[in-house]
Amino acid sequence: MFDDILIAVDGSDRARRAAKYGVELAATYDAAVDVVTVYGGDAEEGQAVLDDVAEMADGAGVVVETEVLSGKPATTIATRADERGVDLLVVGRRGRSGIRARLLGSVTERVLRRSPAPVLTVPEGAVDGDTGTEYGNVLVTTDGSELAAEAGPYGADLARRFDAALHVLNVVDIQAEAGVFDAGGVDSEYIERLETQGHQAVDELVATVDASDLDVRDDVIRGVAHDAIGEYVKENGVDLVVMASEGQSNLAGQQLGTVAGRVLRTVDRPVLVVTED
Repeated sequence: MFDDILIAVDGSDRARRAAKYGVELAATYDAAVDVVTVYGGDAEEGQAVLDDVAEMADGAGVVVETEVLSGKPATTIATRADERGVDLLVVGRRGRSGIRARLLGSVTERVLRRSPAPVLTVPEGAVDGDTGTEYGNVLVTTDGSELAAEAGPYGADLARRFDAALHVLNVVDIQAEAGVFDAGGVDSEYIERLETQGHQAVDELVATVDASDLDVRDDVIRGVAHDAIGEYVKENGVDLVVMASEGQSNLAGQQLGTVAGRVLRTVDRPVLVVTED
């Protein structure tokens, strides 16, 4: 699934942590790895950043190709991903800003909008050693859309590779579904219909990925989508979230891309975003 991986770094701690995750995936998948940085000035400084990642990769037994690029960072990174036909792009994302808000960083957000390949976004945090990333619980979210279903194979394959449990989750956001009406005015039959649709979405995704050899844990829960996903991640020890960037959700016309954006800002776990072609 991941034969060619592109890791983009900028010298920050979060980018180095993202590189660690990318290198670990490369080791697991025996993938080829390119590491790039975009510098507008000192090429030697950019190369020093790349050499640090190359040394870390060498410690994990992974050989990487490195290159200092020039241009607008997001466009340059996405263009390189397209030109190389990579299977995965790995970038860091910014951590907490304020009590609840999170900023991805303008480059990361622009890369997500432009990348032709799935993007693994890794939040800032401590890097404990140069290797050892583990995934014991992988979560895939689904809203029943075709694009959301495309995230399924990624989650299933990662769970299989890391011998992890595969969680498949649908969130029924009653308040969003009610629109301008008060959620308390929605009758029980309507809610039950939404939950039935949620169970169907989960069952269809599980059937699509042929998860017969996996430890599958599926659930349909109520709540505000990104908050509910965040709570599920905490309560179930999820190590990696896999979700689509777009696609019609069950949120009364709201796009899953909006939910994905909020998850990226509120969940302190790596999130693999399957982008829309």
